[in-house]
Amino acid sequence: MYNLTPVSRFSKTLTCKIICIASLSCLSFSSWAFTFNDVVTKAEKLSKKAYVQPSKNLPSELSSLQFADYQKIYFKHDKAYWNDRKSRFKLEFYHEGMYFDVPVKINEIVNNQVNEIKYNPDYFDLSQIHLENLDTKKLGFAGFKVHYPINNPMKTDDEIFTALGGSYFRAVGKDQRYGLSARGLAIDTGEMSGEEFPRFKEYWIERPEPNQKHLVIYALLDSKSVTGAYKITLVPSIDTTVTVEGKVFFRDSVKKVGVAPLTSMFLFGPNQPSPILNYRPAMHDSNGLSIVANNEWIWRPLNNPKRLSFSSYSLDNPKAFGLIQRDKGFDDYQDLDDHYEQRPSVWVEILNNWHKGRVELVEIPTADETNDNIVAFWVPEKQYKAGDKLDFKYRLHYSLNEKQRYPKNVALAESTRLSLGDIKQANLIRKLDGSNAYVIDFVGPNLSDKKPVKVISSITNGSIVSSDLQYNSVTQGWRVIVRFNVEDNKKTTDIRIQLASLTGEILSETWSGQFPAQ
Repeated sequence: MYNLTPVSRFSKTLTCKIICIASLSCLSFSSWAFTFNDVVTKAEKLSKKAYVQPSKNLPSELSSLQFADYQKIYFKHDKAYWNDRKSRFKLEFYHEGMYFDVPVKINEIVNNQVNEIKYNPDYFDLSQIHLENLDTKKLGFAGFKVHYPINNPMKTDDEIFTALGGSYFRAVGKDQRYGLSARGLAIDTGEMSGEEFPRFKEYWIERPEPNQKHLVIYALLDSKSVTGAYKITLVPSIDTTVTVEGKVFFRDSVKKVGVAPLTSMFLFGPNQPSPILNYRPAMHDSNGLSIVANNEWIWRPLNNPKRLSFSSYSLDNPKAFGLIQRDKGFDDYQDLDDHYEQRPSVWVEILNNWHKGRVELVEIPTADETNDNIVAFWVPEKQYKAGDKLDFKYRLHYSLNEKQRYPKNVALAESTRLSLGDIKQANLIRKLDGSNAYVIDFVGPNLSDKKPVKVISSITNGSIVSSDLQYNSVTQGWRVIVRFNVEDNKKTTDIRIQLASLTGEILSETWSGQFPAQ
Protein backbone atom coordinates (compact mmCIF):
# COMPACT_ATOMS: atom_id res chain seq x y z
CA MET A 1 0.00 0.00 0.00
CA TYR A 2 1.29 3.44 -0.87
CA ASN A 3 2.02 5.77 2.04
CA LEU A 4 2.31 9.41 1.10
CA THR A 5 5.01 9.89 3.73
CA PRO A 6 6.97 7.35 1.19
CA VAL A 7 0.91 4.03 2.39
CA SER A 8 -15.96 -9.76 22.76
CA ARG A 9 -19.23 -11.25 22.01
CA PHE A 10 -22.21 -9.08 21.22
CA SER A 11 -25.68 -10.14 20.94
CA LYS A 12 -29.14 -8.79 21.11
CA THR A 13 -31.49 -10.68 23.42
CA LEU A 14 -35.15 -10.77 22.66
CA THR A 15 -37.06 -11.97 25.68
CA CYS A 16 -40.53 -13.15 24.90
CA LYS A 17 -43.38 -12.97 27.36
CA ILE A 18 -44.03 -15.98 29.54
CA ILE A 19 -47.29 -17.45 28.51
CA CYS A 20 -49.31 -19.39 31.05
CA ILE A 21 -52.48 -20.95 29.79
CA ALA A 22 -54.71 -23.12 31.94
CA SER A 23 -53.13 -26.51 32.43
CA LEU A 24 -50.26 -25.81 30.01
CA SER A 25 -46.88 -25.27 31.56
CA CYS A 26 -45.23 -21.86 31.25
CA LEU A 27 -42.95 -21.58 28.20
CA SER A 28 -40.04 -19.13 27.87
CA PHE A 29 -38.51 -18.20 24.51
CA SER A 30 -35.14 -16.54 24.00
CA SER A 31 -33.12 -16.03 20.83
CA TRP A 32 -29.76 -14.52 20.04
CA ALA A 33 -29.53 -12.61 16.75
CA PHE A 34 -26.38 -10.88 15.56
CA THR A 35 -27.11 -8.13 13.02
CA PHE A 36 -25.49 -5.10 11.42
CA ASN A 37 -27.08 -3.00 14.16
CA ASP A 38 -24.86 -4.68 16.72
CA VAL A 39 -21.77 -3.43 14.88
CA VAL A 40 -23.35 0.03 14.53
CA THR A 41 -23.92 0.16 18.29
CA LYS A 42 -20.32 -0.91 18.90
CA ALA A 43 -18.97 1.75 16.50
CA GLU A 44 -21.09 4.52 18.00
CA LYS A 45 -19.99 3.70 21.55
CA LEU A 46 -16.37 3.50 20.45
CA SER A 47 -16.62 6.95 18.81
CA LYS A 48 -17.39 8.50 22.18
CA LYS A 49 -14.17 7.17 23.66
CA ALA A 50 -10.64 8.44 23.13
CA TYR A 51 -8.76 6.68 20.36
CA VAL A 52 -6.29 4.05 21.55
CA GLN A 53 -3.31 3.39 19.30
CA PRO A 54 -3.12 -0.39 18.70
CA SER A 55 -0.12 -2.05 20.26
CA LYS A 56 2.30 -4.06 18.17
CA ASN A 57 3.44 -7.47 19.33
CA LEU A 58 5.66 -8.69 16.53
CA PRO A 59 9.16 -10.11 17.10
CA SER A 60 11.93 -8.66 14.93
CA GLU A 61 12.34 -11.93 13.03
CA LEU A 62 8.87 -11.38 11.54
CA SER A 63 8.76 -7.58 11.35
CA SER A 64 11.97 -7.49 9.28
CA LEU A 65 10.64 -9.83 6.56
CA GLN A 66 10.65 -8.75 2.94
CA PHE A 67 7.44 -9.28 0.99
CA ALA A 68 8.77 -12.30 -0.92
CA ASP A 69 9.57 -14.01 2.39
CA TYR A 70 6.28 -13.01 3.99
CA GLN A 71 4.51 -14.80 1.13
CA LYS A 72 6.33 -17.98 2.12
CA ILE A 73 4.41 -18.20 5.41
CA TYR A 74 2.13 -21.08 4.51
CA PHE A 75 -1.37 -21.55 5.88
CA LYS A 76 -2.12 -25.26 6.17
CA HIS A 77 -5.11 -25.84 3.90
CA ASP A 78 -6.38 -28.76 5.98
CA LYS A 79 -6.87 -26.26 8.84
CA ALA A 80 -9.24 -24.06 6.80
CA TYR A 81 -12.53 -23.22 8.44
CA TRP A 82 -15.57 -25.00 6.96
CA ASN A 83 -13.28 -27.68 5.49
CA ASP A 84 -15.36 -30.32 7.24
CA ARG A 85 -18.65 -28.95 5.92
CA LYS A 86 -20.38 -29.02 2.55
CA SER A 87 -19.90 -25.29 2.15
CA ARG A 88 -18.46 -23.97 -1.11
CA PHE A 89 -16.60 -21.35 0.92
CA LYS A 90 -13.38 -21.98 2.83
CA LEU A 91 -11.87 -19.49 5.26
CA GLU A 92 -8.12 -19.15 5.78
CA PHE A 93 -5.97 -16.63 7.64
CA TYR A 94 -2.90 -14.44 7.32
CA HIS A 95 -0.05 -14.58 9.82
CA GLU A 96 1.35 -11.38 11.29
CA GLY A 97 4.55 -10.27 9.61
CA MET A 98 6.34 -7.43 7.85
CA TYR A 99 4.26 -4.24 8.31
CA PHE A 100 1.16 -6.29 9.07
CA ASP A 101 2.14 -6.04 12.71
CA VAL A 102 -1.16 -5.48 14.55
CA PRO A 103 -3.48 -8.44 15.22
CA VAL A 104 -7.13 -8.27 14.19
CA LYS A 105 -9.91 -10.08 15.96
CA ILE A 106 -11.93 -12.47 13.79
CA ASN A 107 -15.22 -14.02 14.86
CA GLU A 108 -17.52 -16.62 13.34
CA ILE A 109 -21.30 -16.29 13.56
CA VAL A 110 -22.93 -19.71 13.94
CA ASN A 111 -26.64 -20.09 14.66
CA ASN A 112 -26.73 -16.43 15.75
CA GLN A 113 -23.97 -17.08 18.26
CA VAL A 114 -20.64 -15.24 18.07
CA ASN A 115 -17.51 -17.33 18.56
CA GLU A 116 -14.02 -15.88 18.36
CA ILE A 117 -11.68 -17.72 16.02
CA LYS A 118 -8.57 -18.06 18.14
CA TYR A 119 -5.12 -17.79 16.64
CA ASN A 120 -3.21 -21.07 16.73
CA PRO A 121 0.46 -21.42 15.66
CA ASP A 122 -0.41 -24.88 14.32
CA TYR A 123 -2.39 -23.24 11.49
CA PHE A 124 0.83 -22.04 9.89
CA ASP A 125 4.06 -23.46 8.49
CA LEU A 126 7.05 -21.10 8.89
CA SER A 127 9.67 -23.60 7.80
CA GLN A 128 10.28 -21.97 4.39
CA ILE A 129 11.58 -18.87 6.17
CA HIS A 130 13.40 -21.02 8.77
CA LEU A 131 11.34 -19.71 11.69
CA GLU A 132 9.53 -22.93 12.60
CA ASN A 133 11.05 -22.80 16.10
CA LEU A 134 10.05 -19.20 16.77
CA ASP A 135 7.67 -18.76 19.71
CA THR A 136 4.52 -17.26 18.15
CA LYS A 137 1.93 -18.32 20.72
CA LYS A 138 1.10 -14.74 21.73
CA LEU A 139 0.59 -13.47 18.18
CA GLY A 140 -2.63 -13.18 16.20
CA PHE A 141 -4.13 -13.02 12.74
CA ALA A 142 -3.22 -10.19 10.36
CA GLY A 143 -6.28 -10.81 8.18
CA PHE A 144 -8.14 -13.50 6.30
CA LYS A 145 -8.86 -14.84 2.82
CA VAL A 146 -11.83 -16.60 1.26
CA HIS A 147 -11.73 -19.54 -1.16
CA TYR A 148 -14.57 -20.52 -3.50
CA PRO A 149 -14.75 -22.72 -6.67
CA ILE A 150 -15.07 -19.89 -9.17
CA ASN A 151 -12.99 -21.31 -12.05
CA ASN A 152 -13.69 -25.01 -11.62
CA PRO A 153 -16.86 -26.14 -9.78
CA MET A 154 -15.06 -29.30 -8.61
CA LYS A 155 -12.28 -27.38 -6.83
CA THR A 156 -12.46 -25.07 -3.80
CA ASP A 157 -8.92 -23.74 -3.91
CA ASP A 158 -9.63 -20.51 -5.82
CA GLU A 159 -8.80 -17.56 -3.61
CA ILE A 160 -11.43 -14.89 -4.40
CA PHE A 161 -11.25 -12.37 -1.53
CA THR A 162 -8.58 -11.11 0.83
CA ALA A 163 -8.63 -8.63 3.71
CA LEU A 164 -5.17 -7.63 4.86
CA GLY A 165 -3.76 -4.38 6.23
CA GLY A 166 -5.73 -1.34 7.43
CA SER A 167 -9.17 -1.40 5.81
CA TYR A 168 -7.90 -2.80 2.49
CA PHE A 169 -9.57 -5.67 0.69
CA ARG A 170 -9.41 -7.22 -2.79
CA ALA A 171 -11.62 -9.56 -4.79
CA VAL A 172 -11.60 -11.34 -8.14
CA GLY A 173 -14.08 -12.95 -10.50
CA LYS A 174 -13.68 -15.86 -12.90
CA ASP A 175 -10.30 -15.98 -14.72
CA GLN A 176 -9.11 -12.82 -12.95
CA ARG A 177 -5.96 -12.00 -10.99
CA TYR A 178 -5.74 -9.64 -8.05
CA GLY A 179 -5.28 -6.06 -9.16
CA LEU A 180 -6.41 -2.89 -7.46
CA SER A 181 -7.51 -2.72 -3.81
CA ALA A 182 -10.62 -1.25 -2.22
CA ARG A 183 -10.66 0.40 1.20
CA GLY A 184 -13.23 1.01 3.88
CA LEU A 185 -12.51 4.75 4.02
CA ALA A 186 -9.89 7.31 2.99
CA ILE A 187 -9.07 10.28 5.20
CA ASP A 188 -7.03 13.31 4.07
CA THR A 189 -5.49 11.47 1.12
CA GLY A 190 -2.87 13.71 -0.46
CA GLU A 191 -3.19 16.46 2.16
CA MET A 192 -0.05 18.16 3.44
CA SER A 193 -1.08 17.22 6.99
CA GLY A 194 -0.60 13.56 6.07
CA GLU A 195 -3.03 10.74 5.38
CA GLU A 196 -4.86 8.89 8.14
CA PHE A 197 -5.36 5.17 7.59
CA PRO A 198 -8.40 3.72 9.43
CA ARG A 199 -8.24 0.01 10.09
CA PHE A 200 -10.72 -2.80 10.46
CA LYS A 201 -9.93 -3.96 13.99
CA GLU A 202 -12.55 -6.71 14.24
CA TYR A 203 -14.52 -8.92 11.85
CA TRP A 204 -17.59 -11.12 12.19
CA ILE A 205 -18.13 -13.67 9.41
CA GLU A 206 -21.37 -15.61 9.01
CA ARG A 207 -20.84 -19.31 8.53
CA PRO A 208 -22.45 -20.09 5.13
CA GLU A 209 -25.07 -22.76 4.69
CA PRO A 210 -24.40 -25.68 2.32
CA ASN A 211 -24.60 -24.53 -1.32
CA GLN A 212 -24.90 -20.87 -0.23
CA LYS A 213 -23.53 -18.59 -2.95
CA HIS A 214 -22.80 -15.47 -0.93
CA LEU A 215 -20.82 -14.62 2.19
CA VAL A 216 -21.66 -11.93 4.75
CA ILE A 217 -18.86 -10.16 6.61
CA TYR A 218 -19.21 -7.45 9.27
CA ALA A 219 -16.34 -5.17 10.22
CA LEU A 220 -15.56 -2.53 12.85
CA LEU A 221 -13.49 0.44 11.65
CA ASP A 222 -11.34 2.52 13.99
CA SER A 223 -8.95 5.46 13.69
CA LYS A 224 -8.04 8.72 15.37
CA SER A 225 -10.86 10.64 13.65
CA VAL A 226 -13.58 8.06 12.96
CA THR A 227 -15.18 4.77 13.83
CA GLY A 228 -17.42 2.80 11.53
CA ALA A 229 -19.67 -0.20 11.09
CA TYR A 230 -19.57 -2.13 7.81
CA LYS A 231 -21.58 -4.93 6.25
CA ILE A 232 -19.78 -6.54 3.30
CA THR A 233 -21.66 -9.03 1.13
CA LEU A 234 -19.46 -11.06 -1.22
CA VAL A 235 -21.06 -12.76 -4.25
CA PRO A 236 -18.53 -14.76 -6.33
CA SER A 237 -19.35 -14.93 -10.05
CA ILE A 238 -17.95 -14.28 -13.52
CA ASP A 239 -18.12 -10.66 -12.38
CA THR A 240 -17.79 -10.92 -8.60
CA THR A 241 -19.65 -8.25 -6.62
CA VAL A 242 -18.96 -6.84 -3.16
CA THR A 243 -21.81 -4.83 -1.64
CA VAL A 244 -20.68 -2.43 1.09
CA GLU A 245 -23.02 -0.80 3.58
CA GLY A 246 -21.31 1.60 5.97
CA LYS A 247 -22.14 3.88 8.87
CA VAL A 248 -19.31 6.17 10.00
CA PHE A 249 -19.14 8.15 13.26
CA PHE A 250 -16.78 11.11 13.53
CA ARG A 251 -14.62 11.51 16.63
CA ASP A 252 -13.06 14.65 15.20
CA SER A 253 -13.34 17.02 12.26
CA VAL A 254 -11.98 15.67 8.97
CA LYS A 255 -10.77 17.95 6.19
CA LYS A 256 -11.38 15.42 3.41
CA VAL A 257 -13.25 12.15 3.72
CA GLY A 258 -13.05 9.69 0.81
CA VAL A 259 -15.95 7.25 0.34
CA ALA A 260 -15.56 4.02 -1.65
CA PRO A 261 -11.82 4.51 -2.21
CA LEU A 262 -10.08 2.46 -4.88
CA THR A 263 -6.29 2.16 -4.83
CA SER A 264 -4.38 1.06 -7.92
CA MET A 265 -1.03 1.19 -9.74
CA PHE A 266 -0.08 2.93 -12.96
CA LEU A 267 3.62 2.91 -13.88
CA PHE A 268 3.59 3.58 -17.62
CA GLY A 269 1.59 2.98 -20.79
CA PRO A 270 1.10 4.29 -24.35
CA ASN A 271 -0.29 7.60 -23.06
CA GLN A 272 2.85 8.00 -20.92
CA PRO A 273 5.65 5.71 -22.15
CA SER A 274 8.35 4.41 -19.83
CA PRO A 275 11.28 6.85 -19.52
CA ILE A 276 13.52 3.79 -19.30
CA LEU A 277 13.70 1.37 -22.22
CA ASN A 278 11.42 -1.58 -21.43
CA TYR A 279 10.18 -4.43 -23.61
CA ARG A 280 6.78 -4.19 -21.93
CA PRO A 281 4.47 -1.65 -23.63
CA ALA A 282 2.65 -1.01 -20.34
CA MET A 283 2.63 -1.83 -16.63
CA HIS A 284 -0.52 -0.97 -14.71
CA ASP A 285 -3.42 -2.45 -12.76
CA SER A 286 -5.72 0.27 -14.16
CA ASN A 287 -5.28 2.73 -17.00
CA GLY A 288 -8.21 5.09 -16.59
CA LEU A 289 -10.88 6.60 -14.37
CA SER A 290 -14.43 6.33 -15.73
CA ILE A 291 -17.31 8.41 -14.35
CA VAL A 292 -21.04 8.46 -15.04
CA ALA A 293 -22.02 12.13 -14.67
CA ASN A 294 -25.73 12.61 -15.34
CA ASN A 295 -25.91 12.07 -19.14
CA GLU A 296 -22.16 12.33 -19.68
CA TRP A 297 -19.59 9.56 -19.58
CA ILE A 298 -16.06 10.72 -18.72
CA TRP A 299 -12.80 8.89 -19.43
CA ARG A 300 -9.64 10.13 -17.71
CA PRO A 301 -6.43 8.26 -18.72
CA LEU A 302 -4.14 7.76 -15.73
CA ASN A 303 -0.64 9.21 -15.33
CA ASN A 304 2.46 8.58 -13.26
CA PRO A 305 3.31 12.24 -12.60
CA LYS A 306 6.61 13.77 -11.54
CA ARG A 307 4.88 15.42 -8.58
CA LEU A 308 1.69 14.82 -6.61
CA SER A 309 -1.34 15.57 -8.81
CA PHE A 310 -5.07 16.03 -8.16
CA SER A 311 -8.07 15.97 -10.50
CA SER A 312 -11.69 16.38 -9.44
CA TYR A 313 -15.10 16.11 -11.09
CA SER A 314 -18.01 17.83 -9.32
CA LEU A 315 -21.32 15.94 -9.42
CA ASP A 316 -24.77 16.01 -7.90
CA ASN A 317 -25.99 12.55 -6.79
CA PRO A 318 -23.45 10.44 -8.75
CA LYS A 319 -24.43 7.10 -10.30
CA ALA A 320 -21.11 5.27 -10.71
CA PHE A 321 -17.36 5.59 -11.14
CA GLY A 322 -14.49 3.17 -11.39
CA LEU A 323 -10.84 2.48 -12.06
CA ILE A 324 -10.74 0.61 -15.33
CA GLN A 325 -8.28 -1.74 -17.02
CA ARG A 326 -9.36 -1.02 -20.59
CA ASP A 327 -6.48 -2.83 -22.37
CA LYS A 328 -7.27 -6.55 -22.25
CA GLY A 329 -4.78 -8.26 -24.56
CA PHE A 330 -1.52 -9.99 -23.71
CA ASP A 331 0.17 -7.93 -26.43
CA ASP A 332 -0.76 -4.78 -24.50
CA TYR A 333 1.67 -5.84 -21.72
CA GLN A 334 3.88 -8.76 -22.86
CA ASP A 335 4.33 -9.77 -19.21
CA LEU A 336 4.51 -13.51 -18.54
CA ASP A 337 4.83 -13.07 -14.78
CA ASP A 338 2.15 -10.56 -13.81
CA HIS A 339 -0.39 -10.85 -16.66
CA TYR A 340 -1.85 -7.37 -16.27
CA GLU A 341 -4.48 -8.21 -18.89
CA GLN A 342 -6.15 -10.37 -16.24
CA ARG A 343 -6.47 -7.55 -13.70
CA PRO A 344 -10.14 -6.60 -13.34
CA SER A 345 -11.78 -3.25 -13.78
CA VAL A 346 -13.71 -2.22 -10.66
CA TRP A 347 -16.91 -0.18 -10.86
CA VAL A 348 -18.49 1.55 -7.86
CA GLU A 349 -22.27 1.38 -8.34
CA ILE A 350 -23.88 3.85 -5.93
CA LEU A 351 -26.98 2.44 -4.23
CA ASN A 352 -28.23 5.42 -2.20
CA ASN A 353 -28.26 9.20 -2.60
CA TRP A 354 -24.78 10.68 -2.16
CA HIS A 355 -25.96 14.25 -2.85
CA LYS A 356 -23.38 16.85 -3.94
CA GLY A 357 -19.66 16.29 -3.97
CA ARG A 358 -16.84 15.28 -6.29
CA VAL A 359 -14.98 12.28 -7.60
CA GLU A 360 -11.36 12.95 -6.79
CA LEU A 361 -8.35 11.32 -8.43
CA VAL A 362 -4.96 11.43 -6.71
CA GLU A 363 -1.88 10.46 -8.73
CA ILE A 364 1.38 9.92 -6.86
CA PRO A 365 4.85 9.63 -8.41
CA THR A 366 6.33 6.13 -8.29
CA ALA A 367 9.51 4.60 -9.68
CA ASP A 368 8.34 0.98 -9.69
CA GLU A 369 5.27 -1.23 -9.82
CA THR A 370 5.33 -2.22 -6.12
CA ASN A 371 3.63 1.01 -5.03
CA ASP A 372 -0.07 1.73 -5.37
CA ASN A 373 0.14 5.30 -6.64
CA ILE A 374 -3.43 5.88 -7.84
CA VAL A 375 -6.38 6.63 -5.56
CA ALA A 376 -9.96 7.49 -6.60
CA PHE A 377 -12.86 8.17 -4.24
CA TRP A 378 -16.00 10.23 -3.64
CA VAL A 379 -15.68 13.38 -1.51
CA PRO A 380 -19.01 14.66 -0.10
CA GLU A 381 -19.55 18.42 -0.28
CA LYS A 382 -20.47 18.44 3.41
CA GLN A 383 -17.64 19.02 5.88
CA TYR A 384 -17.81 16.51 8.73
CA LYS A 385 -17.03 17.40 12.33
CA ALA A 386 -17.01 15.60 15.69
CA GLY A 387 -20.38 13.99 16.44
CA ASP A 388 -21.48 13.76 12.78
CA LYS A 389 -22.56 10.57 11.03
CA LEU A 390 -22.17 9.41 7.44
CA ASP A 391 -24.19 6.62 5.80
CA PHE A 392 -23.47 5.08 2.41
CA LYS A 393 -24.15 1.99 0.36
CA TYR A 394 -22.49 0.88 -2.86
CA ARG A 395 -21.64 -2.20 -4.87
CA LEU A 396 -18.24 -3.02 -6.35
CA HIS A 397 -18.22 -4.92 -9.67
CA TYR A 398 -15.04 -6.82 -10.60
CA SER A 399 -15.07 -7.39 -14.35
CA LEU A 400 -12.91 -8.23 -17.36
CA ASN A 401 -15.69 -7.02 -19.64
CA GLU A 402 -16.14 -3.44 -18.47
CA LYS A 403 -17.44 -2.34 -21.89
CA GLN A 404 -20.77 -4.05 -21.17
CA ARG A 405 -21.55 -1.27 -18.69
CA TYR A 406 -21.50 1.45 -21.34
CA PRO A 407 -24.55 2.25 -23.50
CA LYS A 408 -24.19 1.34 -27.17
CA ASN A 409 -24.77 4.92 -28.29
CA VAL A 410 -21.59 6.09 -26.51
CA ALA A 411 -18.31 5.54 -28.36
CA LEU A 412 -15.31 4.82 -26.12
CA ALA A 413 -11.74 6.08 -26.24
CA GLU A 414 -10.27 2.62 -26.78
CA SER A 415 -6.66 3.80 -26.75
CA THR A 416 -4.63 6.91 -25.97
CA ARG A 417 -1.07 7.42 -27.22
CA LEU A 418 1.30 10.29 -26.52
CA SER A 419 3.51 11.65 -29.27
CA LEU A 420 5.46 14.69 -30.33
CA GLY A 421 3.48 16.83 -32.73
CA ASP A 422 4.56 16.87 -36.35
CA ILE A 423 3.47 18.09 -39.76
CA LYS A 424 3.84 16.43 -43.18
CA GLN A 425 5.90 18.56 -45.53
CA ALA A 426 5.60 18.84 -49.32
CA ASN A 427 8.32 16.17 -49.68
CA LEU A 428 6.16 13.87 -47.51
CA ILE A 429 8.74 13.87 -44.70
CA ARG A 430 7.26 14.54 -41.27
CA LYS A 431 8.80 17.38 -39.29
CA LEU A 432 8.44 18.02 -35.55
CA ASP A 433 6.72 21.36 -34.96
CA GLY A 434 7.45 21.78 -31.24
CA SER A 435 3.98 20.72 -30.09
CA ASN A 436 2.85 17.62 -28.20
CA ALA A 437 0.10 15.33 -29.42
CA TYR A 438 -2.39 12.78 -28.16
CA VAL A 439 -3.63 10.13 -30.59
CA ILE A 440 -7.05 8.92 -29.45
CA ASP A 441 -8.96 6.06 -31.09
CA PHE A 442 -12.72 6.17 -30.50
CA VAL A 443 -14.70 3.01 -31.23
CA GLY A 444 -18.36 2.10 -30.95
CA PRO A 445 -21.29 0.69 -32.93
CA ASN A 446 -22.61 4.22 -33.38
CA LEU A 447 -19.54 5.24 -35.41
CA SER A 448 -19.22 4.72 -39.16
CA ASP A 449 -17.26 6.04 -42.12
CA LYS A 450 -20.63 6.87 -43.65
CA LYS A 451 -21.55 9.09 -40.71
CA PRO A 452 -19.35 12.22 -40.65
CA VAL A 453 -18.23 13.47 -37.23
CA LYS A 454 -16.61 16.56 -35.78
CA VAL A 455 -14.35 17.17 -32.79
CA ILE A 456 -15.38 19.29 -29.81
CA SER A 457 -12.26 20.27 -27.84
CA SER A 458 -11.07 22.54 -25.04
CA ILE A 459 -7.82 23.10 -23.15
CA THR A 460 -6.49 24.80 -20.01
CA ASN A 461 -2.90 26.05 -19.63
CA GLY A 462 -2.22 25.86 -23.34
CA SER A 463 -3.57 26.09 -26.86
CA ILE A 464 -4.79 23.50 -29.35
CA VAL A 465 -2.84 23.64 -32.61
CA SER A 466 -5.10 21.22 -34.49
CA SER A 467 -7.61 18.41 -34.01
CA ASP A 468 -7.36 16.13 -37.04
CA LEU A 469 -9.87 13.35 -37.76
CA GLN A 470 -9.16 10.09 -39.59
CA TYR A 471 -11.46 7.11 -40.06
CA ASN A 472 -9.73 3.99 -38.72
CA SER A 473 -10.83 1.05 -40.90
CA VAL A 474 -9.06 -1.41 -38.58
CA THR A 475 -11.08 -0.48 -35.48
CA GLN A 476 -14.02 0.81 -37.52
CA GLY A 477 -13.91 3.98 -35.50
CA TRP A 478 -12.47 7.48 -35.66
CA ARG A 479 -8.97 8.58 -34.72
CA VAL A 480 -8.39 12.05 -33.30
CA ILE A 481 -4.89 13.52 -33.41
CA VAL A 482 -4.88 16.59 -31.18
CA ARG A 483 -1.73 18.71 -31.25
CA PHE A 484 -1.27 21.22 -28.46
CA ASN A 485 1.18 23.67 -26.93
CA VAL A 486 1.69 24.08 -23.18
CA GLU A 487 1.69 27.56 -21.68
CA ASP A 488 3.41 26.83 -18.34
CA ASN A 489 5.17 23.48 -18.18
CA LYS A 490 5.27 23.62 -14.38
CA LYS A 491 1.49 23.21 -14.36
CA THR A 492 -0.73 20.41 -15.61
CA THR A 493 -2.55 20.90 -18.92
CA ASP A 494 -6.12 19.56 -19.14
CA ILE A 495 -7.67 18.70 -22.50
CA ARG A 496 -11.23 17.58 -23.24
CA ILE A 497 -12.21 15.86 -26.48
CA GLN A 498 -15.62 14.65 -27.67
CA LEU A 499 -16.95 13.35 -30.96
CA ALA A 500 -20.23 14.78 -32.23
CA SER A 501 -22.35 14.49 -35.35
CA LEU A 502 -22.41 17.43 -37.73
CA THR A 503 -25.75 18.42 -36.18
CA GLY A 504 -24.23 18.50 -32.68
CA GLU A 505 -25.38 15.16 -31.26
CA ILE A 506 -22.72 13.87 -28.82
CA LEU A 507 -21.49 10.47 -29.98
CA SER A 508 -18.67 9.64 -27.53
CA GLU A 509 -17.63 9.73 -23.93
CA THR A 510 -15.66 12.79 -22.88
CA TRP A 511 -11.96 12.09 -23.14
CA SER A 512 -10.51 14.13 -20.26
CA GLY A 513 -6.74 13.88 -20.58
CA GLN A 514 -4.16 15.56 -18.40
CA PHE A 515 -0.67 16.31 -19.67
CA PRO A 516 1.48 16.20 -16.50
CA ALA A 517 3.59 19.08 -15.27
CA GLN A 518 7.22 18.68 -16.30
